[in-house]
Amino acid sequence: QVQVVESGGGLVQAGGSLRLSCAASGRTFSGYPMGWFRQAPGKEREFVAAINRNNGHIVTADSVKGRFTISGDDAKNAVYLQMNSLKPEDTARYYCAQTTTVMLSAVPTTASGYGYWGQGTQVTVSS
Repeated sequence: QVQVVESGGGLVQAGGSLRLSCAASGRTFSGYPMGWFRQAPGKEREFVAAINRNNGHIVTADSVKGRFTISGDDAKNAVYLQMNSLKPEDTARYYCAQTTTVMLSAVPTTASGYGYWGQGTQVTVSS
């Protein structure tokens, strides 16, 4: 059974930075892409960034490109989301997810592409 656990959320002022961490237990193979999504109250879950650690392929949403960076650590079976220059509109609950199937190079950008989800971690950016 795969378990996905996020950490690192919190309250930060606009312009500040946060680093989210996500660990997926129960797997060691790097061919399962991992991604970050976020959901604000009253809004749909939104893709943020994802990585296929098999080939290093990364996709980042336009809304956070240049400010957020996703990275992975194969040894720890973990991914990170470095968030810089945070804005109040980045306030949301951030979820980490991993695919259920191996993908040699693809990186899903929709929630339906992922089968294992964490409980999420809250990020609040004050103005």
